[in-house]
Amino acid sequence: MEVMEIRFQKAGQSHWAVNQLQVQAGSQIVVKFNHCQDLAQVVRAQDLTPEEVALDEIVVERTAVATDLTHAASNQVDAQAALHQARQMVRQHHLRMKLTIARYTLDRHKLIFYFTADGRVDFRELVRDLASVFKTRIELRQIGVRDEAKLLGGIGPCGRQLCCSTFLGEFVPVSIKMAKNQNLSLNPTKISGLCGRLMCCLQFEDDMYEEAKAALPDYGERVQTVDGPGKVVGMNLLSHVLRVRLDGHEVPVDYDLEEIKQH
Repeated sequence: MEVMEIRFQKAGQSHWAVNQLQVQAGSQIVVKFNHCQDLAQVVRAQDLTPEEVALDEIVVERTAVATDLTHAASNQVDAQAALHQARQMVRQHHLRMKLTIARYTLDRHKLIFYFTADGRVDFRELVRDLASVFKTRIELRQIGVRDEAKLLGGIGPCGRQLCCSTFLGEFVPVSIKMAKNQNLSLNPTKISGLCGRLMCCLQFEDDMYEEAKAALPDYGERVQTVDGPGKVVGMNLLSHVLRVRLDGHEVPVDYDLEEIKQH
């Protein structure tokens, strides 16, 4: 069975549906989801069994045409205006929440606001007021700081667009151990992304660093070099170079792994 992964926003949550139209990645389609008609983009299409993927209750209606795209662009302009007005209403209700983005479904039957907050927020009165102003169903979705960066996008410390907002589908766990494996500075400002969390790219090459680390002696381990015994005080995992402080010497010396007789 051929299925397709679709998203309603460029960096939004992924959903799966049967590829009834036999469309290719990058295609824009019109679907029915949660009782609303919406525009979605096909991320990929492939053959999978029902056991391999959980299909969402999505009805694929047709391939999007020019009028659909024009309508979606107009909706986005209106959603930006709605976001500005909604932020004012949040302040009026004295709610501790930050609205991040807003979007209309294609048929404008629903206006969705994404927000961040430190904890739970009672926004029931706000929803009623928003529905009264915009004359449509209102949905407020709380997201985390990583999701906020994913939706808003930006430029990372490397000078490129954020990984999460371009090609990462789902977030994966990232730990400080990954930074240690790569001998990176543990200064939070050096290894944190725009979201304030550890950078997602720390896990991209972690498996390779783990393998390289397993092939080398550990810090503090005693080794026998071509110049005599000593203790490992540093290493370059990529070049397989060990920094060893020889017995009776203060200044450490770098050795290729081949120059270590035993470890």
